[in-house]
Amino acid sequence: MAVKFNNLDKTESFKKLQTLKKTSLKGLITPERIKNSQIEAGGGLTYNYSAKAVTDEIIKALGELALEQELIQKYMEILSGTRMNTGENRMVLHQLTRGETVKPVEENGKNIGAFYAEQKKRIADFANKVHKGEIKGSTGKNFDTVVQIGIGGSDLGPRALYLALEGWAEVNKKSMMDAMFISNVDPDDATAVAASIDPETTLFILVSKSGTTQETLTNQAFVLDIIGKTGSENLDPSKHMIAVTSETSPLAKSDEFLESFYIDDYIGGRYSSTSAVGGAVLSLAFGPETFEAILEGAHDADIRALEADITKNAALMDAMIGLYERNILGFPSTAVLPYSQSLSRFPAHLQQLDMESNGKSVNREGNPINYSTGPVIFGEPGTNGQHSFYQLLHQGTDIIPLQFIGFKNSQRGYDIEIDGSESQTKLNANLAAQITAFALGSDNTNPNKQFNGERPSSLIYGSDLNPESLGALLAHFENKVMFQGLAWNINSFDQEGVQLGKVLTKKLLGDAGNDDISILEAYFKLLDE
Repeated sequence: MAVKFNNLDKTESFKKLQTLKKTSLKGLITPERIKNSQIEAGGGLTYNYSAKAVTDEIIKALGELALEQELIQKYMEILSGTRMNTGENRMVLHQLTRGETVKPVEENGKNIGAFYAEQKKRIADFANKVHKGEIKGSTGKNFDTVVQIGIGGSDLGPRALYLALEGWAEVNKKSMMDAMFISNVDPDDATAVAASIDPETTLFILVSKSGTTQETLTNQAFVLDIIGKTGSENLDPSKHMIAVTSETSPLAKSDEFLESFYIDDYIGGRYSSTSAVGGAVLSLAFGPETFEAILEGAHDADIRALEADITKNAALMDAMIGLYERNILGFPSTAVLPYSQSLSRFPAHLQQLDMESNGKSVNREGNPINYSTGPVIFGEPGTNGQHSFYQLLHQGTDIIPLQFIGFKNSQRGYDIEIDGSESQTKLNANLAAQITAFALGSDNTNPNKQFNGERPSSLIYGSDLNPESLGALLAHFENKVMFQGLAWNINSFDQEGVQLGKVLTKKLLGDAGNDDISILEAYFKLLDE
């Protein structure tokens, strides 16, 4: 039987959810609840929702809503190759890049999973040859640096994953090459990177699925200009650049590149970190085995997300509690707070993942909806954030749900004892204290020192931040966003809101005729005069 697509407010289970009594965190949290409100999330991670304002009755109703909206069945449809990206009439196959889950996905006799696996192997073979010195720069020097040129999903996810594993790789002797990233069309970005590298030992990766991305091609030209001014007559730019693109793009099999690796239209940019988009730079930086371990962790999380019981499915529970907070409690934002400096850019990746996917106001059929969808996502690593925006989180007029991430051990292993405890112990003590303070608050006769509490949070934690746990963490949030979009009956896999600004930019730069752009020109003149 085919799945049915219904708006959230048309479901009986959502109407029931609206009638349930809300609960207080202060009367809910106990040591026993903390111990029992846990779900394995894959890759050695655990999701804990004990500091969320949800009773067993509310969780049961959320499970009924997930059942009525057929979220697991729709996830199965995605994994099976159904064209769930209705806006662009495309399949959604990012999970397939980390392994087959339900059945082979084919199109016109082509096994798409085998195609992804082939690209992964080609990247691994290429990376190994670079590391062995079998592929060198055009002046005969070994490559020691890789620079990825891309924007949006071609930068945010891969950059976040690289930074997340930099310390782990150093300790485990997996650091093969330094990696840097150029994304912003602001010339200062490319100039700063260029000033810190030796072009003779640098391999550039140009990432553009279409092969026509304006910002990326501009930065490619910028880099080529810099290479041309190095003074080395023997430096051939085509021997220092590879492409990650589609097989039909202008960049495919071009003589301007040492090699080309391929992606397709079934993997959206913000979901592309486990494709060649992330695979090339991460395999070059840390080795193909490390990238494979990331995929294994992600696949573990993908498999666990198939569990129908909400109390055993971390991504589904996270998604449905988030929906409850958005649509029943009316909270407009969510803060992502990793207590690991290595995850410094992970909140930025999740901003794109969540807000570009679920920032929609029409349903899958293009009809307006009458309820809230994706929240605003922001974040910063702890404990630095505690001395920044936590003031508003604790005592501001808006309640903002929090998603904490923490690990038992540091990545680099070096630590010292000060005042009776090590730094990692202090870090995790801060994390535990914040969860408790946000939930329980503190009464004081001085209004300035009054903390009302009732600020909900979840915790994703594990022993170590390593490739497997990082892959699972990435997939957890991808699947959470997917489940929420399906529950809201919106298309989480297109991003038309990104396109209008691009169109107007082309008009302003003279690429789209002589339309009346007086308002546009007026703003531009503020910057250009």
